[in-house]
Amino acid sequence: MKRYSKITLKNIAESLGISISTVSRVLAGKSEKYRISTKTAERVRLEAQRTGFHPNQIASALRLKRTHTIGLIIPDISNPFFAAIARQVEMEAAKRGYFIILCDSRDSTDIEIEYIALLQARSVDGMIISPVGTSGEHLIALRNAGVPVVLVDRFFPDLPIPYVTSENRSGAFDAVTNLVNHGHRRIACVRGIFGSSTADERLHGYREALKQHGISFDAKLVAGDDFSYDSGYTATKKLFSTASSAPSALFSQGILITFGILKALEEMHISIPEDVSIISFDDHYYTAFLSTPLTTVAQNKESIGEHAVKLLFRQFNRGVDKVTEGVLIPTTLVERNSVGTLQKTLKKFGRDKPSVSKRNRCQNKNKITNERV
Repeated sequence: MKRYSKITLKNIAESLGISISTVSRVLAGKSEKYRISTKTAERVRLEAQRTGFHPNQIASALRLKRTHTIGLIIPDISNPFFAAIARQVEMEAAKRGYFIILCDSRDSTDIEIEYIALLQARSVDGMIISPVGTSGEHLIALRNAGVPVVLVDRFFPDLPIPYVTSENRSGAFDAVTNLVNHGHRRIACVRGIFGSSTADERLHGYREALKQHGISFDAKLVAGDDFSYDSGYTATKKLFSTASSAPSALFSQGILITFGILKALEEMHISIPEDVSIISFDDHYYTAFLSTPLTTVAQNKESIGEHAVKLLFRQFNRGVDKVTEGVLIPTTLVERNSVGTLQKTLKKFGRDKPSVSKRNRCQNKNKITNERV
């Protein structure tokens, strides 16, 4: 191919033997709208990459009223779950010729609102947001302004905003059922933020599993108030403050919570799974390489990121009001070594021995039986 000092859409079109409009539509992320085949779209993207084609973003933005940028707001970039989603969103956007502006709201609604205003001022074409608060009024205002928005992980069921999240309720149900099947009945739940859809749905799944297996819900076995390491640490110390009432198993609602749990258990010299069993919501490659590999509820982070970008581009092509659906991504229970049988746990805390009153009743019963003989 002839080398050009400046590669243009026309150069790429001539090289591939297709029209300039087809090249333009592919690089503008409109392949689906104009029913351009996946094969053709991929050829265009590869040729643009090979030749080092860079569109004039300023001219393009003025002409198409597009900046080819997407705002991504997540609660905590240090959380491996959100970091993985951010990476997938960036990759999916890049395939369509878009760039990401990444913002960390640090689990603050005020900071989230500030970033939304900043992104609007930069005229991003759309936003993907994992909201942190319990109210979505500012998100409705954004959508009413005609800005395409997709919520990830956390969402508001009463708002007509498309979202992508894991099947949190069923994932929690499977985790607690696994603990019950190992004989555990005193199962604690270390939860995330009150009022957030993920924490609430996982708590629902926890309670449903207990109910289905005839185990009464005990509010004293639910601790924690956010998805942080500190919350997991503090909640665990509280749950094990009294040995006689300590749980035999823990269901953690998030991986950072789990790290706090593990630290607290280590300080109290409580071993996993010999003394207590644990299942954590969310999985990461290093959970398999801990001293005791963790049983986890794995979320498909790649699929969440991919579907979020697809929903956003669907709004670009069809309009904001035409896309309101939610997408639930299935979870997978990954069994490793952090769940043991109940009997071993009971021996640690001496709960396999009957209480004094129970021993007295047993002795009296034996005495009466002997007398009758």
